[in-house]
Amino acid sequence: MIVRQFLQWLRTAPAGDRAEATSALARAYLYSNISSDDRAAAEGAMLVLLDDPSPLVRRALSDVFASSQAAPPAIVHALAADQPDVARPILERSPLLVDADLVDLVATGSEKTQVAIASRVQLPRAVAAAIAEVGAATACLVLIESEHVDIPQFSLDRIVERHGHLAAIRETLLERDDLPTTTRQALVVKLSATLADFVAARSWLEGNHAHRIAKEACERATVTLAAQVEQEDVRPLVRHLCESGQLTAGLMLRAALCGNLRLFEEAFAELSGLSPTRIAAIVQDRGGGSFRALYEKARLPGALYPAFREVVGAIQTAGFIGDDGGAIRLKRRMVERVLTRCADAKSSDIEPLLVLLRRFATEAARDEARQLYDEAETDSAVIPEPRLVAA
Repeated sequence: MIVRQFLQWLRTAPAGDRAEATSALARAYLYSNISSDDRAAAEGAMLVLLDDPSPLVRRALSDVFASSQAAPPAIVHALAADQPDVARPILERSPLLVDADLVDLVATGSEKTQVAIASRVQLPRAVAAAIAEVGAATACLVLIESEHVDIPQFSLDRIVERHGHLAAIRETLLERDDLPTTTRQALVVKLSATLADFVAARSWLEGNHAHRIAKEACERATVTLAAQVEQEDVRPLVRHLCESGQLTAGLMLRAALCGNLRLFEEAFAELSGLSPTRIAAIVQDRGGGSFRALYEKARLPGALYPAFREVVGAIQTAGFIGDDGGAIRLKRRMVERVLTRCADAKSSDIEPLLVLLRRFATEAARDEARQLYDEAETDSAVIPEPRLVAA
């Protein structure tokens, strides 16, 4: 009887009053000691309230039932499918929504719906993967900003693939301590492509030139990344480079000219199928015949073999490895040695290699000049200013 009178009152009451009364009814359902008949009648009334034209009324239900395990499941699921502002508390907190419910809502819901679900504490991995696969950029950003969500690696890679061109996504991912090396390298690729497109779109550089510069910057960053990770992370990085088509002869040559033997040898191991230990022995073999066989087994371009042969010779010469810059920057002496030896070769197809080596030589010279300038600046900063003594 009371519920029937309540429903009749709802027909003429203002929206604000209806919302307050609805909130009181929902709290009574959860926390008051009422009979089973009254409880069933209250649930029926609230089911009717799901059709109320005012979102204030439906939001009142959502606010009360959002965190409750004892909320009526039918009402919770109906509210979850309501407009985003009504559904948000349910989507963010309701324990009655299982993984399958959340995955379906991510796939069919709006951006606001996805953001609300991504905000849940301890989000299941399956739901995180769904957001990474189809979620809007804002939802993915909320997901990766959460400290309580265990996101699978393949989902992080998917976010990079879909939204890695956005600065906010890149910066947030790079701040994560658990970001795999392969994902960091994929972010480098995205950044390089984004910058190249930006420069070309504004006609600051011709398109092909901009993308060549970006590609070289990406290779440089990749060599730097490989030099900074743990030994066991280099092979997965190399496999990622191979699968993504980035493991080129030019990248391997750069790694060798930087003295990065880990990347150089792991790359040959990946391409040839031999063990890294066997590769290291071949590289250090001063006879040279076994390296030629290794090079052919790796199916690298024949035109670049003279450079690789000279690089291996330089690697075997003490002093080219371990100088300033570690295994990150091109070694100027090594580059100039290889360039000089290759320039003396009498071959009609050597010119593209010489062009590449000249660019390496220019980069190495500029890096060396920058290093000397930085050292001079540091030295001048620690020299005390002369004190004037009064006569």
